[in-house]
Amino acid sequence: MKLGLLINSQYVTGESMPVKIQESVEQVKAAREAGFDLICAAQHYLAAPYQMSTTMPLLARLAAEAGDMEVAATIILLPLHNPVEIADSVATLDAICGGRFIFGIGLGYREEEFAAFGVDPSERVGRMREALELIKLLWTEEEVEFNGRYYHVPKVKLATRPVQRPHPPIWVAANGNRAIRRAARWGYPWLINPHATVSMVTGQLEMYRETLSKAGQPMPSVPMMRELYVAQDRETAYNESRPYLEGKYAAYASWGQDKALPGEESFSIPYQDLAKDRFLLGTADDVVGEIKRYESDLGVDYMIFRMQWPGMPHRQLLRQIEIMGRDVIPRVKSGG
Repeated sequence: MKLGLLINSQYVTGESMPVKIQESVEQVKAAREAGFDLICAAQHYLAAPYQMSTTMPLLARLAAEAGDMEVAATIILLPLHNPVEIADSVATLDAICGGRFIFGIGLGYREEEFAAFGVDPSERVGRMREALELIKLLWTEEEVEFNGRYYHVPKVKLATRPVQRPHPPIWVAANGNRAIRRAARWGYPWLINPHATVSMVTGQLEMYRETLSKAGQPMPSVPMMRELYVAQDRETAYNESRPYLEGKYAAYASWGQDKALPGEESFSIPYQDLAKDRFLLGTADDVVGEIKRYESDLGVDYMIFRMQWPGMPHRQLLRQIEIMGRDVIPRVKSGG
């Protein structure tokens, strides 16, 4: 089991981005010292009501403090980008990280982002499939000529390669059942989102494994993201997280993130209902128990925690990282 920290890259309007990035640098140092295995950052554009730092430059800066930790983009909205630029950027980041970069990708769901990038949302699956094909060719072949529906590369000789061979791990984020089955057919690890309840994830994982088997694909890693707040007691964890986590999910509701999940999911519900079976809010004992449950019952081998949300003070996250390093991570690693 590897444990990761998702760095908050969304800031309240009016906050100083230089200050927030420097805080992220300090958080990565603290996570490294606490024994985390992985740091991550996410991607969105036009992220109102928040301002948001861009993923690749932020990860390049944080990688300098990451030591032996893996560094992951969770996620890059691949249909919005040119695959040639992404191939070179990821290869560069893999070199910066010494061969410890993880390339997480997703389709995206926000109409504003597709409109701003001039991409028809109906093309997003085809663009992602074609971009992945081209990116892997650029990483592995000595010479490439590519003429697809969306992307074209003239016959060229290549030299830029990632450190990892044949390429960095590729994780595919997905919310809906169709997208999860697609990730399985393509043979990629499904990056489990933090928005779904554990009961929903349980059923989706069964579907994912069945689809892998039918497609003749081996079982890959199972990375899972969860919202986490750890404190000395459950009431403190609940009360201290609520002002920030509740606001984050209100923004998600305005973006339509809940509609990307199967069924009639809604984030516009009371916080106590929103948190139930979805957020991990509690003591170190609670966190250790849940991590072990995800590992034994779901087969999860990467747990990535988001422990800070827009507006939450830096010191609150540092306090949680300290608890994780003292009371959670050693017990998870030792099996105790």
